Order: sequence, then C-alpha cells, then structure tokens
Amino acid sequence: MRNLLFLHAHPDDEALLTAGTMAKAHAAGHRVHLVVATDGSAGLTSGEFANDLASHRSVELTQSAEILGVSSITELNYPDSGLHGEHIANGGFAGLDPEIVAASLADLVLELKVDTLVGYDPSGGYGHPDHVQVHRVARTLQRQTSCTLFEATLPREPIARAVKLAGALSLTPPDFDPDTFAQSWTPKALITHRVNVREFTPLKKASIMAHSSQSSADGTIRTLAVLSKLPKPIFDALLGTEYFVKVN
Repeated sequence: MRNLLFLHAHPDDEALLTAGTMAKAHAAGHRVHLVVATDGSAGLTSGEFANDLASHRSVELTQSAEILGVSSITELNYPDSGLHGEHIANGGFAGLDPEIVAASLADLVLELKVDTLVGYDPSGGYGHPDHVQVHRVARTLQRQTSCTLFEATLPREPIARAVKLAGALSLTPPDFDPDTFAQSWTPKALITHRVNVREFTPLKKASIMAHSSQSSADGTIRTLAVLSKLPKPIFDALLGTEYFVKVN
C-alpha cells in the first residue's frame, strides 16, 4: 500500500488532470490524499455561483473527492491569483514564497506517511501562475521530505496543433494567441508515465460534473461543460490516458 498526495492549484484541477489515476490508485488499495492550494475564488463562473464562489467550489471539491475515493482533503485556502496573476498583489498564492508553503506541508506529508507526491510540470500546464507555483512548491516539498515526485502533464504537440487549428478556424477569442501553447505542457519524448484510466472514466466524468460552478459562465463556453457532454467513446479517447513525468 502506498500513500499518494496530489497537490493541485484549484478545485476542479484534480478532475481534469489526475482523477482517473486517483480512482485507479484507490481501487488498488492505496491511500489517496488531496491538497488544494487556493480557494478558486477568481474562477470564471455564472451569476448563479458568483456570490461566495469559494464556498461553492469547496462543496464541489468534497463531492469530487468522494467520487474518486480520496482519503483526505486539505484545503489551504490561499487566495486565487487569477488567470493573469491579477490578484497576486492581494496575497495570491502565486506570489508566496514556495519554501514557506512547502514547509507548511512537510508536517502533513510526515503525518500521512506520504511516499509519492504529484505536482505539475514546469510550465504549469498552460501557464496559469497558480499552476506554476504548484510546480515550485512540489519541487521544494520533494527536497524537504524525499518523496518520490511525479508531475502531471499532457503531451505538448497534439495540444499545440489543435489550438493552432482552432485559431485558424476562428474558434478562439480574438485576443487569443495560439503560439502561447507552443511552450505549454511537456514534449511527448519527456513523458515517463502514461496511465491507462479508461476503466475509471465514468468516475472521472462524474468528478468533472461535480464542479458545476466551472461548467457555466454567462455567455462563455466552458471546457468542463463541453467535456461533460462528450459521448463515452470520445471522452475515453481524449481523457482515457493520464500523463506524468517522474522527477529524479
């Protein structure tokens, strides 16, 4: 039996990147622990959830964790930095000292007897400042505790091609620059672990659907809403594998 700790930036990040692996680990008899760094209060949402968004997202996180078989949830409740770091000056997570944040988690790692830590790749996926900060904190926490570290990611090349095509077809906002994805995620050649989670995609989809505040935004199409409506064969093809890089 292993004790795995998944460190995520916002409520709903666990559903997209690692839900299948978390459910698979739980089914295999391992203990799965989830730490979420921010309150998600800067997330885009609809008027239905705009009042006290952080509380809505905390409830949704609990529902998602129950679906995936998570043994414990720790919400650090740092302020969400915002997609462009607009809230860093107000104490946003991305502006904090990674050494201090990691030190605050080191006791939890020892208490839970964590041997495997999961963070994010150096680019923070698509570059959200809170995701980049999770990368920094996880690397620091690994040094402080000697846990085995894996970084959740996606293969860069197919995403960059898809985003570029979407831009050429005018399917993205006018101010969107597809070239920003040229350095996002991780080159395929550097990915060390591919986890087949197709057996657990119903749970992954249920985890995504638990985050209803992130599936709706007035006048905007949200990624979670699109994913939650995909037929199972397409969902499995897109999200049936989860990707990690082992950090030596």
